[in-house]
Amino acid sequence: MPDLPAGRPANNRLLMVMPYEQLVRKAVAAGFRVWSLWDPALRGPAYLSQVAEHSEELLRADFGDVAGLRALVAKTARAHRVHAVLHMGSEATMVPVAAEAERLGLALNPASALRLLNDKAALRETLNTTPETTVAARCATTPADVRRAVAGRSLPAVVKPTGSAGSRGVALLRSAADLDRWEAAVRREGVPGPYLVEDYLTGPEFSVETLSSGGRHRLIGITAKQTSGPPGFVETGHFFPAPLSEPDRAAVLRATTDLLDRCGYRFGPAHTEVVLTSRGPRVVESQARLGGDRIPLLIATASGFDIEQAVFGILSDGRLPRPPEPHRHAAIRFFRLPPGRLTGTGDTGAIRALSHVHALHFPHAPGGLLPPVTNSATRHGYAVVHADTPQQAVRRLDEVESMLAASVAETGGPRQEGAAR
Repeated sequence: MPDLPAGRPANNRLLMVMPYEQLVRKAVAAGFRVWSLWDPALRGPAYLSQVAEHSEELLRADFGDVAGLRALVAKTARAHRVHAVLHMGSEATMVPVAAEAERLGLALNPASALRLLNDKAALRETLNTTPETTVAARCATTPADVRRAVAGRSLPAVVKPTGSAGSRGVALLRSAADLDRWEAAVRREGVPGPYLVEDYLTGPEFSVETLSSGGRHRLIGITAKQTSGPPGFVETGHFFPAPLSEPDRAAVLRATTDLLDRCGYRFGPAHTEVVLTSRGPRVVESQARLGGDRIPLLIATASGFDIEQAVFGILSDGRLPRPPEPHRHAAIRFFRLPPGRLTGTGDTGAIRALSHVHALHFPHAPGGLLPPVTNSATRHGYAVVHADTPQQAVRRLDEVESMLAASVAETGGPRQEGAAR
């Protein structure tokens, strides 16, 4: 693995796999020359042209062809004498890219660390080596195996794919009927196994954002999560910073850094989800990337700290940044309207003009069909606000929804997570 320098690297050439446009832009601003590698099936030409605008070159690959992807990583790295290979996109291709980078001596993390973090079953197996972090779990290859695993344990239990994200294929099983509904959903949506069946953890849930360098970990922030609850646990909102006592905050941080140490994680961002149970914190899952759901924007809104930019600062000089100090609160709410045809909305321009609104995303126009909300990808939009208190943040988000004034002619589709708030 390349050593992170004490000063700006003499070789500032970086190969980024699946880089989002703002990451390439911030890497270049930090002094790097970037070669970007994307699968054009995953982003449209307009988006990829933005990536290309900031890149030395935009290379295209089929991410489903692992051998071809690894070959292109090797060819590009050698041709342009890059210093390191960085992948902060989706988890599916992280491990093979890291394995190739490791073979070339250009990996920022060992492939084994990424496999342990991104594979929910491997992560659970790693954590279950000590009693204080154990959560009873069993891996199942097929839905039929899930049925056998459920038959051999007490309920309730949670079932989830080991390699999926965004709440796809996640369900709380309390009865045989729940299992039937889950199996029908994963078959209908094409959510592949293997699956993990594990204890249902109760308690407040948090997202923990960290940055690492040389195997040292720095807490950037803890976000309080809101979900739709069972059966699908779709995330409905976040508050930053989380309202935690100092002992609870320290316990959540210890659980997170202990996990990163066990996995051998050395560099970059990690996004770890933790439930604070009556027996102490338990890790739900973790990913070797930045948090989704606009968590970086919440951190920046509350504290002015740019976690994306900080990644390239670490890559430049190897030093972990000072932790941010929030001076206000930030919150996001995801819109969950009834499924049906959108018949009207309020003035979205007036919402965006509010000084406390930092983002409004509602990509729907009257006449369009709104799907039922069954996972993160099917939520109908979001708003981000700042406030002096969490209570004021709730009032401001209520105001945004009232001004949005979305009206829907319902179609009678599934509403278990698509009902209006």
